[in-house]
Amino acid sequence: MLRPKLPALAAAPALGAALAATPAQAQDKVLNLYSARHYQTDENLYAEFTKQTGIRINRIEAGDEAILERLRNEGANSPADVILLVDAARLWKAQIEGLFQPLKSTVLETRIPAALRGKDDGKGSEWFGISTRARVIVYNKAKVDAALVQNYEDLARPELKGKVCTRSGAHPYMLSLIGAMSEHLGEAKAEQWASGVVANFARKPRGGDTDQIRAVATGECGVALTNTYYLVRLMRSDKPADREVVQRIGVVWPDQKSFGTHVNVSGAALARHAPHRDNAVRFIEYRPATPRRPISPTATTSGRWCAR
Repeated sequence: MLRPKLPALAAAPALGAALAATPAQAQDKVLNLYSARHYQTDENLYAEFTKQTGIRINRIEAGDEAILERLRNEGANSPADVILLVDAARLWKAQIEGLFQPLKSTVLETRIPAALRGKDDGKGSEWFGISTRARVIVYNKAKVDAALVQNYEDLARPELKGKVCTRSGAHPYMLSLIGAMSEHLGEAKAEQWASGVVANFARKPRGGDTDQIRAVATGECGVALTNTYYLVRLMRSDKPADREVVQRIGVVWPDQKSFGTHVNVSGAALARHAPHRDNAVRFIEYRPATPRRPISPTATTSGRWCAR
């Protein structure tokens, strides 16, 4: 039976106390999951896993940073078995802090490309990518020539003055892209690029990726950035308004002639002090009988999860 989802870390102390008070022999069929993912598709996967294995899943859900801080505070007393984070930078940070432990798995190494795994670098800590999402450019087909927005760098072009929209630059999706641009261009050029993008804003950053797409469709913005799954949700929608949005926009996979389109990753890891290690390994390796259909060519790395 799947335990009801806890709303956030406000409920976490109660879960920790309950786990600490539970006799060890009663925990044989238990898995304690700390997750930064909050999606209905995951609910189905959790239910399937419990049905197939008999292992009950206890969950704490929060943002990446809140989960990492909780792990640091709990230390060796942490009840966490599996950690799910949704940003490569946070996965790397947790890895180098030693919050994970090694997991040598032929199953995972076969399914997941080496580039999407955080390998043990001597600190005894590693993680495995479970889904990816690309950050693409959407543009208003009636107002912007696609030739103007073939690369991320193009968002700083003077021709796009007053036409660019983004969500907050402090959001992990944007921070991840900015970090990647710093790697590709160097810090000085990346800073210059970011300043150029800001100078081209149609309005102050607000809302999520879906809001940016809708603003492009209405003409409030000429171009915007979005993760692929937000776009595909609109494409799959049966609502006429969503279908109209899709008809009005075009999509560009940037930088095809250079370093390629930016892709971020969600990952799973075995917690450093996992009390139910065997159950945790079964969960991370788990693959449903009918894998979820990916939402884009880059959506699924292991066949187990849909892209966020």
